[in-house]
Amino acid sequence: MEEIKKLETLQTKILQRISFLELAFPSSNTNHPTSLSTAAAAADDDATAERLSAILRSNAVADFDFKAVPADYYDRPLEVRRDLLGAASIHHLCKSIVLVNTQAPSHIVDCSNRNNSKYYIVVVQYTARFSADMVKNYLYSINDGKVPKKKFNLRLAPEEISNSLTGFGHNAVTCIGMKTDIPVILDEAIVKLSPDYFWLGGGEVYLKMGVRTSEFIRFTKPFIFSCSTA
Repeated sequence: MEEIKKLETLQTKILQRISFLELAFPSSNTNHPTSLSTAAAAADDDATAERLSAILRSNAVADFDFKAVPADYYDRPLEVRRDLLGAASIHHLCKSIVLVNTQAPSHIVDCSNRNNSKYYIVVVQYTARFSADMVKNYLYSINDGKVPKKKFNLRLAPEEISNSLTGFGHNAVTCIGMKTDIPVILDEAIVKLSPDYFWLGGGEVYLKMGVRTSEFIRFTKPFIFSCSTA
């Protein structure tokens, strides 16, 4: 009986998501292939939300939410995005970007050393300007000067590398459920937000995740420092 209820709940969610996507992706062509594509997108979103939710819950993260957004989400002003998600302000809208250290020594090829990793994933606000130099200076400092500063040159990782490391595509990258345990950097400005609940990518292009900042920090154990300018 319990399994039947779960299946009915899942079916209802999928049908609701299909209805949403039909509105988000208007088309005069209502043939069967389009319906299948819409249903597949809805199923992908639901499956990803379920997978990431399970990871969050198993790591004692309880205050989070997933919300689907329209297809033109990224064409809309931040104020509209804020309202779609019910975020506290436009400053609570954040993104995750994967960085690669292009000047890392030849023996640094992975993420096994958090202090001197080949890759990092940084969470910053859409309203802030990311500073690679601030990341460079921070990494130099935590290595106690043992690694020359010239060996840190953080740049946006090519999309194919980001996809391979995280398992998420462009505009879907999130720090939860990545294929690789990439060290996380959380911009200090996000920690100072009130209320302490921010939004970021949810694993699918049109799926966003909101999470309590303190719980996110406890789970991901990020480096926290200022890495952006207003």
